[in-house]
Amino acid sequence: MPCTTLLVGKKATNDGSTMISRTDDGFFDVKKTIVVNPDNKNKKYKSVISHVEIDLPDNPLRYTACPSVDGKNGIWAATGINEANVGMTATETITTNPRVLAADPYVVYKKGANKKEKDVVGGIGEEDIVVLVLPYIRSAKEGVLRLGKLLEKYGTYESNGIAFNDENDVWWLESIGGHHWIARRVDDEEYVIMPNQFGLDRFDLDDALGEGKNNLCSKDLKEFIEQNNLNLNSDGKFNPRLIFGSDSDSDHVYNNPRAWFMARYFNGHTYKFDGENADFKPESNNIPWALKAERKITIEDVKYVLSSYYQGTKYNPYAKADYPEKGIYRPIGINRTGVTSICQIRNNVADEIKGVEWISYGGNAFNTMLPIYTNVKKLPEYISDTKLDVDSNTFYWGSRLIGALADSNYGTSIQFIERYQLKTMSNARKFLKLYDEKFMQNKDLKLLDEANQEICKMVKKETTDTLNKVLHDASLHMKCGYSRADN
Repeated sequence: MPCTTLLVGKKATNDGSTMISRTDDGFFDVKKTIVVNPDNKNKKYKSVISHVEIDLPDNPLRYTACPSVDGKNGIWAATGINEANVGMTATETITTNPRVLAADPYVVYKKGANKKEKDVVGGIGEEDIVVLVLPYIRSAKEGVLRLGKLLEKYGTYESNGIAFNDENDVWWLESIGGHHWIARRVDDEEYVIMPNQFGLDRFDLDDALGEGKNNLCSKDLKEFIEQNNLNLNSDGKFNPRLIFGSDSDSDHVYNNPRAWFMARYFNGHTYKFDGENADFKPESNNIPWALKAERKITIEDVKYVLSSYYQGTKYNPYAKADYPEKGIYRPIGINRTGVTSICQIRNNVADEIKGVEWISYGGNAFNTMLPIYTNVKKLPEYISDTKLDVDSNTFYWGSRLIGALADSNYGTSIQFIERYQLKTMSNARKFLKLYDEKFMQNKDLKLLDEANQEICKMVKKETTDTLNKVLHDASLHMKCGYSRADN
């Protein structure tokens, strides 16, 4: 799916947590957030799209997931945190080039032309990856290694980027062609920006093929590059983006501007992003994969950046001025987002409450996020019982309705959205602080269920209130109105 990912190392955050976040941008996919409890009876997984069948390990862990409500195309679990406090988000659709695909083609499902001809199963993809990996890992690095083995054995039918985090580490993996892959540990002091293109622009191949401390890859990656003449680097440095990635016209208007906005937000004084002599412009293809931010990064920063529609620039589609550049670039907070998640693994609390997942639904420009403790066996119906039909009593549909109404009346509705976001995020933090303290005093896991219920109750109240306001505002601007009183 065309998504946007932001990763943050533990020394780059304000509270020492690690964060991995992604907007899951399908086509208005209806999503919910659930807990998947261990099922030792299910020993085999079968993909709906590729028809591949995979044996599953014993003793899976409990984990949260954000699956599609309509399961006709598979689970699409998207993101979650397991009971070992390991987070995962999958996947960021990334780009590649013809040289890579010629050397290692995708593994695509092919239906037999007739009854005598057998179907050819495909590899694994976004539909499958969370379900196949997250229940079976106890560290971020283990996630990379398990997924790497699966890619080597079964292959994939698409190019994807996948993130993992635990309390200490953040890892990023990118698939290469059908069976190859590359992964790097994010430096603790850095954040990573990923807008739908091959991202890694620096890599230690010797470490990856040796100790594997901060870099990992397919064991034959060096030979794969050499045998297929893939290395385009002329300066002696190993730049994976140049070897495996793309530099297309669509990158310049669809992908690069998102990286530009994120880097501009976090490093606006480190580099020049505007004007003729800018270090990086919206269509620049050399914006770094990872940077050290000018200050510590918060949950609110991540939410703001992933909500971007180029506010504060001439590319803002809602700008009052009639700039010729208005709306020419793909926003980060796009209208068709299904779910956005920030998997936060904290370091300053007890193990039982380290995992907190922040969830929002719909286009991020007009929604809010709520946090849930993930060490639970069930989640409140407000986020877990979404149906395909519109129902404002669920967080998903309440968020979608607010976004659709506020978008068409941006100038008058944005005040309600800003107040809604400030109030819900502030109150959510208060609840987390309160229940962190309660848990440390009592160590009763039932408190986490209570906290999740209270947070959802609060957000439901504020969402309904905001929906009332933007609906009234939209009603005032209906074109079938008339200035003369009707009574």
